[in-house]
Amino acid sequence: MAEFFDKNIETLPRKELKALQLERFKRQARFVYDNVPAYKRKFDAAGVKPSHIRTWGDVKSIPFTTKDDFRDNYPYGLFAAPMDKIARIHASSGTTGKATVVGYTARDLDCWSDCVARFLVSSGASPRDVFQIAFGYGLFTGAFGLHAGCEKIGAAVIPISSGNTERQVKMMIDLKSTALVSTPSYALYIAETLYQSGRGKEDISLRLGFFGAEASTPEMHAILAGRLGIRTNDNYGLSEVMGPGVSGECAEKMGMHIAEDHILAEIVDPDTLEPLPDGERGELVLTTLTKEGIPVLRYRTKDITRLHCEPCPCGRTHARMEKVTGRTDDMLIIRGVNVFPSQIESVLVNMPEVGAHYEITVGRENLTDRLSVKVEVSDGNLLLDFRRLEDLKKRVRGKLRSELQLDVDVKLVEPLSLKRFEGKAQRVIDKREEGKR
Repeated sequence: MAEFFDKNIETLPRKELKALQLERFKRQARFVYDNVPAYKRKFDAAGVKPSHIRTWGDVKSIPFTTKDDFRDNYPYGLFAAPMDKIARIHASSGTTGKATVVGYTARDLDCWSDCVARFLVSSGASPRDVFQIAFGYGLFTGAFGLHAGCEKIGAAVIPISSGNTERQVKMMIDLKSTALVSTPSYALYIAETLYQSGRGKEDISLRLGFFGAEASTPEMHAILAGRLGIRTNDNYGLSEVMGPGVSGECAEKMGMHIAEDHILAEIVDPDTLEPLPDGERGELVLTTLTKEGIPVLRYRTKDITRLHCEPCPCGRTHARMEKVTGRTDDMLIIRGVNVFPSQIESVLVNMPEVGAHYEITVGRENLTDRLSVKVEVSDGNLLLDFRRLEDLKKRVRGKLRSELQLDVDVKLVEPLSLKRFEGKAQRVIDKREEGKR
C-alpha cells in the first residue's frame, strides 16, 4: 500500500489541482509585479498586466525568466520579501559568472521541507531510517534541503557532508546508515572505497539511495543499486526555483512527481519557445506558485525532459517528469551532431569490461572538432594484452558510433587513474575555446 506524507494534496483530482494552480499563478503574478521592479519592467515591456491573466492560454503571454535575470539583478534585485522577512540565503558557486543568490522566508522553508518530505515518503523512507547526507553543506541547497525533509518525516540525520571518504564508509558501517544522500558520482566513489577496504554491501545497512545535483543515467543507477544493495531514487531541483523537492520518484519508479501545488511545470520548444503538449520532449519551464522570498515566473531551466499527467499506480495525481536527458547548455555540437554526455555514459556503463569512471574531451584538429573519451578498464591486466585491448577499444568505438552517429577517439586507461569527485562530477573538458584565444 502506498504511503503518503500529505495524502489529500498528493491525490487531489487533476481538475481541482489545475484550478488551484491557475488561481495561485494569478496571485503570484500580481505579487511579483507589485514587489519586484525587475518583473514590473518585464511585464510593462511586454504590454502585459497581471489582470490580463484569466485562463491557461494567458500564461504564455508572461515573459520568461532566465539565469541572466538573476545575474543582472545580483544580489537581491529579484527578492520580493524585505530582508527582515528573509530567514535563509543560498547561492550557486558562481563558477560561470556571478553567483545566483536566492532567499527564503520562514514559510518558504516550511513549504520546501514539505516538498522534500513528500518524495522521501513516496519512495519508501520512514521515521525508522538513518540518513547519511554526503552532500556538501554550505550555500549549495542540496544538503540543507534534504536535511530538513528528513527531519520532517521523523528520520535520523547524519550531517556528515562530503569528503573524507574512508570516514564516510566507517560511519556508514558503525552508525548503520539506511539511506544515502549524495551525487551519483560520489556514491560510486563511496562504493569503490567500501570494496577497497575489504568490505562489501553485506557489511552495510543501506537500503535506499537518493541521488541528485548532477545528471545520471539509469545504467549508472543500476550499478549503484548492485554495488551498495540499495533501491535508488531520482529527485530533481534547482536553487532558482527551490532546491531539491521540485519533483521526486515514488516507489513505482515511473517518473518524478512534481509538487504541482507549489510548482507549475511547462514544456516548451527550446528553439521557438512555444508550449508543447504533454508527453512531448522539450525544455522544462517552472513557475513558483507559493514562494515569498524570491518568486520566479516561467523560469527556463534548460533541462530537457517531458511530462506525463495520467495518474500514477501509486495513487498520486501530480504530473510526473522523466529523468532529465541533458541540458541545452550541456549539449555538445560536434561536426553538426548534437551529443549529450548522458549518451556516452549509457554506452560505457553497459560494457562490463570498462569502468563507470570516464572523461570526455572536445578539441579541434585541422579546423575539425574531435571528440575523445578516456575510460578506465575494469581489469588492469587487460592493458598487458595488446590484442584484447585493441579489440575492446574497437568495440567501445563501435558502440559509441552507433549511439552518436559520430567517430570517437577512445583511450583505455588503468583502473583508479581518473579523478574521483566528492561533489558534482566534471566529466567534460571542452578545449575548443582555448584554441581561439
